[in-house]
Amino acid sequence: MDIFAKCFETTIADEIREKGIYPYFHALESRQATEVIMESKRRIMLGSNNYLGLTSHPEVIEAGINAYREYGSGCSGSRFLNGTLNLHLQLEEELAEFLRKEAVMTFSTGFQSNLGIISAIAGRNDYIIMDRENHASLYDACRLSFGKMLRFRHNDMEDLERKINKVPENAGCLIVTDGVFSMGGDIANLPEICRLAKQYNARVMVDDAHGLGVIGEGGRGTASYYGLEDDVDIYMGTFSKSLASLGGYMAASSRIVDYVKHSSRPFIFSASITPANCASALTALRILKEHPELPETLQRRALFMRKKLHEYNIRMKESNGERIPIIPIYTYKPITTLTIAKELYDRGVYVNPSLPPATAPDECLLRTSLMATHTEEQIEKAVAIIAEVLHKHKIGI
Repeated sequence: MDIFAKCFETTIADEIREKGIYPYFHALESRQATEVIMESKRRIMLGSNNYLGLTSHPEVIEAGINAYREYGSGCSGSRFLNGTLNLHLQLEEELAEFLRKEAVMTFSTGFQSNLGIISAIAGRNDYIIMDRENHASLYDACRLSFGKMLRFRHNDMEDLERKINKVPENAGCLIVTDGVFSMGGDIANLPEICRLAKQYNARVMVDDAHGLGVIGEGGRGTASYYGLEDDVDIYMGTFSKSLASLGGYMAASSRIVDYVKHSSRPFIFSASITPANCASALTALRILKEHPELPETLQRRALFMRKKLHEYNIRMKESNGERIPIIPIYTYKPITTLTIAKELYDRGVYVNPSLPPATAPDECLLRTSLMATHTEEQIEKAVAIIAEVLHKHKIGI
């Protein structure tokens, strides 16, 4: 059989293109901001992870430009060899201080961060216990490692304990959870996870890609939110969201970081973050440190949007994170969801449709997300349009 045969079979993508409701790869023609020009039309952006709105901040942009001038366009090598800049070291030092961890190491992307951390840490006799709703990169990281993966029902601590009890006494165990879950916008039950980890001699890793800059003291993330910074062994996060750049990081004790630096194939065999990305992330971090009110503004915007959606009787996915800027709205059926997303797009509101396997077949969602720089007027306008389209399809009435 031809290995390419599958490429020529009719796919779901072909079917929804035929229906005119294909939602992917819309081209931006402007900066990522609260309103964007996308395919020649201005649209309110409710689908970005630019939580603090810093991708358009003049200091962040200027830092990237200056880094191009000083260091050139790339590092032309891995961090392990010729690709380490003093900028990388500065970013790692300041981020470690901000997160109150001994050390930080950076990766070229957030996805690669999870691959690099878990594949280095989990050996043949180790177990990785995962929340079922963890990010896809964490699942791929488990597949890349030699460890054995167990999954527990989402935020179900009784099921987590059952899974821990399956781990042999002589095996290493790493409990891995998103801090803020990227689809549902809910927050991990970190106090109970850390309690169980202590009880059963396990370690804890938190993917805080959607927590940094969003919750916790000054935006320090999920562990800070719960006052558990000393109880989480590894933080992972990204620069592509609150820090307005590209790349990822691991924060942990200096010994753990040093071990991963010398053991992680995705780290050793990948080129380092470009100078511009590094400088932009560092500047965004400094802005966050200087303006701890930014996460507070973001949280107020999330509360405001939820209030407005309630006023229109629009059903959102239940969450313990009412201040989280990820607000999923139920649209139920896949085709209905895609149709609504297309109608919103045509009306000037960009949202992300969430479909199986990311959701159950009858629990499809519109994943909306906010920035600290959204105005209440923009939110009111977008919610009014969302309500009108949903009600047209007899959702939320």
